[in-house]
Amino acid sequence: MFLSADMEYPRRLVETGQGFPETLFEYALGRIVVWVRNDSPLRSHSDGMDALVDPQTTRIAIANPKHAPYGRAAEAALKSAGIYDRVKDRFVYGENIAQATVFVESGNAQIGIVALSLAMSPGLREKGHFWPVPEESYPPIRQGGVILKSARDFDAAQIFRQFMIGPKGREILINYGFGMPGHN
Repeated sequence: MFLSADMEYPRRLVETGQGFPETLFEYALGRIVVWVRNDSPLRSHSDGMDALVDPQTTRIAIANPKHAPYGRAAEAALKSAGIYDRVKDRFVYGENIAQATVFVESGNAQIGIVALSLAMSPGLREKGHFWPVPEESYPPIRQGGVILKSARDFDAAQIFRQFMIGPKGREILINYGFGMPGHN
């Protein structure tokens, strides 16, 4: 099974004959937050986007928007807030949203626009605080998947797919900050 932070890659796998078309699915909507470590003088939880333009902020971690859906969402939110041009020279790009989060966690960036699911994860939940970026300020991050034709056990993959889009899987995803397709 292939899971992605957007629907583009799973669709491409179907188009190139690598995925079963009937198994293409959207499982969640990603959300972004402004996140800082607890020991930061910046206050993302109360200042929100204003923390990004704070003079103390010299490095802002985001996922690379050229190939990462969360990076494209971060750019859109910054443009929507009218601060993109003021902060774009401060960006430190992660190859993906996980690496961008590591930049903030390690102190290599003072602040980041990261996935809510990562900010709420057991490894980071106690290490920092966040401010949710308004969902209307960026395009939906539609996360999807597909069962690959190279799957060794199609039936097991199908069971996992059904679990993810079923009530228990959705409950877990919601508990980690994801929105649900057709809902928010």
